[in-house]
Amino acid sequence: MIRSTILILITAFLFIQKANAQYPTTKIKDKHQAYTDSLKQVTYDNIFPVWGQKAYQKGFDIPYPTGVMVNYVYVKQGLIIDNMRLGLQTDNLDLPLTSVNFIEFGDNYTTANTVMIRPDIWILPFLNVYGLFGKGNSKTEVNLKFPIELKSIVEQEVRTTGIGLTAAGGLGPVWLALDANITWNKPELLDDPVEVKTFGIRFGHNFVNKSKPYRNFGFWVGAMSISLGSNTVGELKLNEALPPETWERADQIVAAYDNWYDNTATIPQKVIADQTLGPLVQAIGEADGEAVIRYGLDKSTKQKWNGIIGAQYQHNKNWMFRTEAGVIGDRKMFLLSLNYRFLL
Repeated sequence: MIRSTILILITAFLFIQKANAQYPTTKIKDKHQAYTDSLKQVTYDNIFPVWGQKAYQKGFDIPYPTGVMVNYVYVKQGLIIDNMRLGLQTDNLDLPLTSVNFIEFGDNYTTANTVMIRPDIWILPFLNVYGLFGKGNSKTEVNLKFPIELKSIVEQEVRTTGIGLTAAGGLGPVWLALDANITWNKPELLDDPVEVKTFGIRFGHNFVNKSKPYRNFGFWVGAMSISLGSNTVGELKLNEALPPETWERADQIVAAYDNWYDNTATIPQKVIADQTLGPLVQAIGEADGEAVIRYGLDKSTKQKWNGIIGAQYQHNKNWMFRTEAGVIGDRKMFLLSLNYRFLL
């Protein structure tokens, strides 16, 4: 997947001749001509980006090659859950994961707040490679609707590592950027990290300061897709998985389960329920918060794509401030970013 994405991005941007992060066109206003002429006289002896000297000779004001970005990211998105498996461990039971194919879910969602460190380097004037290292917390709400109504809310810390690349270049008066990354997110209560693949496309325009051409303000619109690693396996105590309201209505949950089991459930459903839902409901009825629920499931985002808008203020070639928000689709997101760039 990553290899294919890299090939697609490099191929696309080999055909973009005006590759430049600050001036997406060679059409320069008269008041900036002196600044552009001075760029053509720059002797660029840094290793990265490769072809940096050629970019300056053409009058392009390329960004400093290396940088460190600090991002705060908020995301809330709907989840689709299927292939549910349940197991339970108590003082008297040790039930392995068993498929429960008749469970039906309502609206499920996950919310995450993350602080991310993003070191990067421009390998080529149009190709940036970066790493992602973050820590935050997540809240996942799962609503079971059939055969009983049951809500689970799990909050936990999450650590993130990842890699990505961005290709950017000018298309007349606007610029185009394609971004792809893959991250491994390790919640403290899951057995294995969750793999997340993100792809974004952005179209934007920069407005250059009249008297300080190294200063600019840019805005963009675009779209983003997120794909989750589907299989999730973990275990946690019931008092960590169920909110207080569930324990308060424990008698109602037990009664609803007994009514379904006695009057509606088929023989195959009863066989499965005896090894999964039955012991779980019994633990809830006995207020056994120390019972350990085992779970396995496949999950995906409710909507893969969402629309985005964003803006960036570049104070000088060292400091940039950025924000971005999700505006269309099920996924709600917000980003704040501070970027410091420098020469090695």
